[in-house]
Amino acid sequence: MRTDLQIIEQWIQPGSHVLDLGCGEGALLDYLQREKQATGYGLEINPDHITTCMSRGVSVIEQNLDTQGLHNFEDQTFDVVLMTQALQAVRRPDHVLDEMLRLGREGIVTFPNFAHWRLRWYLMSRGRMPESETLPYKWYNTPNIHLCTFKDFEALCHRKNFRILNRTVVDGEQRDRWLSRLWPNMLGQVAIYRIARQED
Repeated sequence: MRTDLQIIEQWIQPGSHVLDLGCGEGALLDYLQREKQATGYGLEINPDHITTCMSRGVSVIEQNLDTQGLHNFEDQTFDVVLMTQALQAVRRPDHVLDEMLRLGREGIVTFPNFAHWRLRWYLMSRGRMPESETLPYKWYNTPNIHLCTFKDFEALCHRKNFRILNRTVVDGEQRDRWLSRLWPNMLGQVAIYRIARQED
């Protein structure tokens, strides 16, 4: 698995009930089922990815978060709700985070960091919207409609009174490096957060 997914699986307890929003081809859920005896579902809208999930034995529901939301799930149904590399592609990331922590005790989110130094340099030197390995689209055809930085995400968590339980970062090759951890907003390409609601 990718390094970011390897980091995520370390944060998930054996036997957890998991919901994976935008699960793609189901690689992470498949691993969690086999290696951690996890149960749960993936949500996905790409028909080809849904077919791959089913061939892996991953339970998947065809559901669009933007148009259908998550109202078909009851409060605190899951131990963990995941969203890897999809938060920036939904219309209201703030609402999705609320829903993640309504459904689960914890949420795990990954997203590309728009403050990475290469993106800053690209914008400054070329005067155009940056493209990179983690953001490989043109401005007019990108599915990423709400790009943010580490600081933006943490400010949103603070405003919503969410606890940040863990935070780490990987580079464009999905490697966990000490320099990226030292200056995550400048040197980290992919942010990985584990969050929860504040305890009463």
